[in-house]
Amino acid sequence: MSPATPAGERVLVLTPVKQAARRLDHHFATLGALDFPKERISLGLLDSDSDDGTFAALRAREPTLAAAYRRVTLLQHDYGFRLPPGVPRWDPSVQLARRAVLARSRNRLLSGALRDEDWVLWLDVDLESYPPDVLARLLATGKDVVTPHCVKAPGGETFDRNAWREHGRVRLDVLRGGPDVVPLDAVGGTMLLVRADLHRDGLVFPPYPYGDASPLARRPTPLVGVDVGEIETEGLGLMAHDMGHGCWGMPNLEIVHADA
Repeated sequence: MSPATPAGERVLVLTPVKQAARRLDHHFATLGALDFPKERISLGLLDSDSDDGTFAALRAREPTLAAAYRRVTLLQHDYGFRLPPGVPRWDPSVQLARRAVLARSRNRLLSGALRDEDWVLWLDVDLESYPPDVLARLLATGKDVVTPHCVKAPGGETFDRNAWREHGRVRLDVLRGGPDVVPLDAVGGTMLLVRADLHRDGLVFPPYPYGDASPLARRPTPLVGVDVGEIETEGLGLMAHDMGHGCWGMPNLEIVHADA
């Protein structure tokens, strides 16, 4: 049974997208199956650097989305970032540049879409499946920053390796089978719930290595060309701790990512 939905809580679902035209039907179908009142869900999407018609496809869906949800914001901003030919997005040589652009995209989307909502749910367009009650279960934790366990297949290996503690040595698959809510030092962004007031107070996704003085930061960082510091979602995790807020993960609440 789904946990009780907090009375009156409003949620802004934010999704940065790139080259996502083929994923939109599935994304909105899965989102539409959430066991949460649509009149309390707002949507925000920002398309960047796409050449596959992603933004036109979003615009075509806008009237339908606006009729179903509380509010819809569609944004577009190109950063001129392209992966070098033959280089996969996970290649270490491009992580600093790629994730800096993603952090900037997230921050621009946040500033352009957040209004009066109580919570922000960051949601990856490439998610394959998640339980209909996932949002209610995240909210029921009462935590200000909390993420479910993003896996490659049900019961399998962790996909989102940006959610960790102990300097990256412990990820959520190691913690599976224990408590439902566990402390983390850093978080991933495939699905991430953040209390909106933390964003209003300055919690963002650093587009630069953040946390060189933080005892939680990995030493050495896996970012090529950087001695210490975390970027984007991991940087947000360290920043949340610096602001006095913990980060949490739910190792037993699985969501499945599409093949990368």
